[in-house]
Amino acid sequence: MGGLFGVVSKKDCVDDLFYGIDYHSHLGTKRGGMVVKKKDGYTRSIHNIEGDYFRSKFESDLPKFAGGTIGVGVISDYDPQPLIISSILGTFGIVSVGKITNIDELTQRAYDRRLHFSETGGGTINPTELVAMLISEKRSFVDGIIHAQSKIKGSCSMLVLTDHGIYASRDKLGRTPIVIGKKEGSFAAASESASFPNLGYEIEKYIGPDEIVFITPEGYEQKRAPGDKLQICSFLWVYYGYPASCYEGLNVESIRYKCGKALAKTDNTAIDYVAGIPDSGIGHALGYSNEKQIPYMRPFVKYTPTWPRSFMPQNQSKRDLVAKMKLIPIKSLISEKKILFCDDSIVRGTQLHDTVQLLFDYGANEVHMRLACPTLIYPCEFLNFSSSRSTLALAGRQAIKELEGIENKDLETYAIHGSEKNIAMIDKIREMLKLTTLAYQNLSDLVDAIGLPKEKLCTHCWDGSSYF
Repeated sequence: MGGLFGVVSKKDCVDDLFYGIDYHSHLGTKRGGMVVKKKDGYTRSIHNIEGDYFRSKFESDLPKFAGGTIGVGVISDYDPQPLIISSILGTFGIVSVGKITNIDELTQRAYDRRLHFSETGGGTINPTELVAMLISEKRSFVDGIIHAQSKIKGSCSMLVLTDHGIYASRDKLGRTPIVIGKKEGSFAAASESASFPNLGYEIEKYIGPDEIVFITPEGYEQKRAPGDKLQICSFLWVYYGYPASCYEGLNVESIRYKCGKALAKTDNTAIDYVAGIPDSGIGHALGYSNEKQIPYMRPFVKYTPTWPRSFMPQNQSKRDLVAKMKLIPIKSLISEKKILFCDDSIVRGTQLHDTVQLLFDYGANEVHMRLACPTLIYPCEFLNFSSSRSTLALAGRQAIKELEGIENKDLETYAIHGSEKNIAMIDKIREMLKLTTLAYQNLSDLVDAIGLPKEKLCTHCWDGSSYF
């Protein structure tokens, strides 16, 4: 899942744009890019950040952006962005995040109209170019964005950079957030509100689902009212969001703390201390620790200065190596201990398997795991979390195949917390990972921790539901 950042200012915006995008680079995606509008036209850079960080790749590019007062940037899942488009609407820049599930249908629609695409790589269509093409079919940016959103199935949030300001459009069901920030002389739009404080911005508005807002240095104007249906991704609070960010006014770290408390209230396991798998498991572990009044300790420390992110490298062995090298064990805190770890979730389980084995190799007596969300059973159909989140790559599906012989039998029953099959699946995952005990959060407790009605949350990857 990528992230967006845009800024409009009465003065040079480049530093705000650069650091604002960089605050999104934790999302663990493949490419980064930025574009600004200057008096002499549009200036753009795109770099691969798969093995590095946004800031280190783009810092040398900053002089060529100097003098720009309007700009947008992106941390992109895989497609090169931003794009600069010349159309009947004039020249504009565009960035987008999400997943267009009917991209093949829309591509064929373009071919049937004798249109073509230029931004292709590996034989695939660039989704952002497709969105720009749909926008350009209408005579105004607002009508074009409305047209694009009406044609797109799945999810697509975007920022459209024009000569006079930025159009911000959130996807139809609000699965990905856009937040507007304000400071004197400037307005910004971001996926992550954590990008605002150190740049001097205050949260001004949470853009609603299907809403369109036009942003200038003087303020913002609503161009399309929000829809009445919201289904924001719950995984933002559990794992993907940055702890300092807020979505729908709800802080990530606070909700992770509540998740940990909920896990503790249903657990009576005798342990020496609680630990969090760095980094996303820490908030959950602190909530658990404080609720139980059991010490929180760090048997691992995370070493990041020279190691890239491990979430997205496409080679599994490289991903596992990076993850292993970043976590340094402390033997004196592991040997002869009963340790309970909290984490956000188990996706594949391969890295966790190696971590558990390492703990036992260092002399741990027991290793328990508590997860802040239910078992991942269904691959995400709406956002590009990871290419591996598909059927048998999920630990839950692996366990179901072990139990049933096929990986897609009785999924609805396996998703019911506390059912006989749910318990058997979890025990099979525990066995696969060689854990002493394993427990997952009840979905109702997770919904309560977030604090929004369930019908306003996307919980598809846990229970297969989709309300709209």
